[in-house]
Amino acid sequence: MYNLQRVIKTQDTKNIPVQNKYNSPDGWEMEYLTFPGLTKTGCVRHLFTTRTGGTSSGIFESLNLSFTRGDDRDCVLQNYDRVAEVLGITRDRIVCSDQTHTTNIRIVTKEDAGKGIDRQRDYADIDGLITNEKGLALATFYADCVPLYFVDPVREVIGLAHSGWRGTVAGMGKKMVERMHAAFGCDPADIHAAIGPSICQECYEVSSDVAEEFQNAFAGMNGTETLLYQKPEQKAEGKYQLDLWLANQLWLTDAGITPEHLEVTNVCTAHNPAYLFSHRKTNGKRGNLGAFLCLKENGTAGSRNTDKGTESSGKGNPDGNRQCSQGGHLGRHLRRAWCGYFPDKFFHQDGNW
Repeated sequence: MYNLQRVIKTQDTKNIPVQNKYNSPDGWEMEYLTFPGLTKTGCVRHLFTTRTGGTSSGIFESLNLSFTRGDDRDCVLQNYDRVAEVLGITRDRIVCSDQTHTTNIRIVTKEDAGKGIDRQRDYADIDGLITNEKGLALATFYADCVPLYFVDPVREVIGLAHSGWRGTVAGMGKKMVERMHAAFGCDPADIHAAIGPSICQECYEVSSDVAEEFQNAFAGMNGTETLLYQKPEQKAEGKYQLDLWLANQLWLTDAGITPEHLEVTNVCTAHNPAYLFSHRKTNGKRGNLGAFLCLKENGTAGSRNTDKGTESSGKGNPDGNRQCSQGGHLGRHLRRAWCGYFPDKFFHQDGNW
């Protein structure tokens, strides 16, 4: 497996998420990431894609999931087919967000299946998805922004949210928990959450007006001492380094997610541009990664024959019930490379970073 570079802050830092590999009988392989805590709930299949295992080429190599960045549509459709195979469903069981850096959330049902891929979406400006439909896979998209996963194994309700700096400062994670409670009666203490691969603080420079928004949003909240910092050379320009992982963690704990039910990534997209799409690292010349989450249906996530392909894993796979051999080398050292600067106020119309 790819030698994944991780951001190691302390000796106690856990390697989350874990790497997995799926070997298709058709001859292709896909590496993807999973969260052990979500797997252990036993009620979901989930994954976060990497750049491996797809059919796209050039700057989209190879598992691009965006239709709006110039990639060949047939290649993108094949990429969705491959992700669906790993999840144990077909692509017409996936429902996609329509991300524009909002905190808008949609409750989706089986009537929404296929929207954003083979069916036209009849909704817009949706950065969060929630469902209690079994066998319906939620999908959100990334290239530096923060993926948020939510699983309530008691009520059997799941959610996915895209949280860039705008969504983060507005409390997207907390709003997802509140919406799950309002719509389905979910107790925050029952919800398992994960903060997925995204840009780390070392690589994420923001302007003073963005920093001020975060200072105001988190004023009076404990644990914010390291949310922002300035390098000596940034002071004259009013630039800061922002920790989106910590900011989302603070919102989730404030919403009632317990520490034992919260997993926080140590994988930075900008540290791993050959493995994960990063908008800042490539100055926007990239495809999209995807987060996928699905409630199992009758013990599986769909109609998949679980013997179709084979998987190897560090500690988790999409299912949690399937046998996986130990495998994969997980990189454990911090690559301290300058990850470049891209204007923090700019974003594309697809909203997927």
